[in-house]
Amino acid sequence: MAILIVVENPRDWPLDIPGVTVVAARAYLTDPAWGEERNARVFNLCRSYRYQSLGYYVSLLAEARGHKPLPRASTIEDLHARGLVRLLAGGLDELIQRTLAPIESERFELSIYFGRNVAKRHEKLSLALFNLAQAPLLRAHFERHRGRWQIEGLRPIAANDIPPAHQAFVVQAATDYFAGRRPRARRRTPPRYDLALLVDPKNPEPPSNARAMTKFQKAAEALGLQPTLITRADFARLAEFDALFIRDTTFVNHYTYQFASRAAAEGLVVIDDPESILKCNNKVYLAELLVRHHLPAPRTLIVHKGNVGEIIPALGLPCVLKQPDSSFSIGVVKAETEAELQERVHALLDKSELVIAQEWLPTEFDWRVGVLDRRVLFVCRYYMAPGHWQIVRHGARRSDYVEGPTVAYSVGEAPEEVVRLGLKAANLIGDGFYGVDIKQVNGRALIIEINDNPNVDAGNEDGVLKDALYREVMGVILRRIEARKLGAAR
Repeated sequence: MAILIVVENPRDWPLDIPGVTVVAARAYLTDPAWGEERNARVFNLCRSYRYQSLGYYVSLLAEARGHKPLPRASTIEDLHARGLVRLLAGGLDELIQRTLAPIESERFELSIYFGRNVAKRHEKLSLALFNLAQAPLLRAHFERHRGRWQIEGLRPIAANDIPPAHQAFVVQAATDYFAGRRPRARRRTPPRYDLALLVDPKNPEPPSNARAMTKFQKAAEALGLQPTLITRADFARLAEFDALFIRDTTFVNHYTYQFASRAAAEGLVVIDDPESILKCNNKVYLAELLVRHHLPAPRTLIVHKGNVGEIIPALGLPCVLKQPDSSFSIGVVKAETEAELQERVHALLDKSELVIAQEWLPTEFDWRVGVLDRRVLFVCRYYMAPGHWQIVRHGARRSDYVEGPTVAYSVGEAPEEVVRLGLKAANLIGDGFYGVDIKQVNGRALIIEINDNPNVDAGNEDGVLKDALYREVMGVILRRIEARKLGAAR
């Protein structure tokens, strides 16, 4: 991907950054050659972004050309609205107060260069504001009111406004930033599209293990996609990509949902999309959905503080209690006695107005039906952890856990009712990537839950399809990118 820095006059650009082409704004806007460039990333560093200025049109036309500008035209409008800047920065108040607490003056300016500041102590705040505004060079203005710091404005920095003492730092910050997104190896054929794979290196239970992530990347490259592993620190880079594939545990009140929402707003193909995350992450929603569509499930009660007394008459003991956003067996508990039920259900209700109670149905394993693009992709048996009633047995720390074995089956080998029910349940959510958990009890198939972001681990879910499983997933992403590009071109 070509990296372009667009400025009013390249002679006024004081920095030499390896691997970057500096282009005059007027040439970028008027030279047909730049309009024909298919795969470019534009960093708009014009002196002004005011409405209908050169800087404004650089971002606007870059979007029209599919060049993924930073900042986008919509971001430019946001930066000019002081009230909106304050509103957007509202979630950073604690970080702002903590970072600026040592400053004795009543006003402060923070210069942000590709998400960094020359002072190490300001780097977290700089990155957070860069992720918010998504402009390469920024200056944030703060004032202290009644003992608390408040952001007054966020403005782009012109190239000739970079202090000489900061220029070497800016070159390094920009070089590091660009190096983080560029392929490390030369490729004979340039990739057609860019794919971001969101991961958390510190997650002890990621949806895909390291070998699976390598296989996903190889499958992407074979189809002409350029895969890049990104983390939560790369929020500002989303506009660079054509698609986002989330391979981190998803939650609604979490950065994974923010990534999905921003990527969808930027026009990327997203798996999992924010609506799927929202629906699958709430067991109350899923319980109501299954009832509405008359799909079989264990006896279930939506519990609130006013109907706790109905749990035992409706479900008996033992029973299972689930917080609405439980996942990976976390937030799911079993109550065996009435006293234990009272203690555990009230602990869950302290966190959520509603929780789920289900009858306890002990089985040796659960079926998992993996569905992508409204087609069954894989079927597995997840066996319970040794000596435990769940698939995962957690220790005192989340990193201490034991999983039961996983056995993959071909779709034809799995019970027809299980496959049919899994596909029907997943299709109620959408056309994303889902894992439907099903128990077989006394000859009946019962839906336990529908998960977005299902596990794909090398050696487990790929036991039947092998590498073809990874190619199938990447193939769906590629087809969706091409369909979106074709639609945008019409």
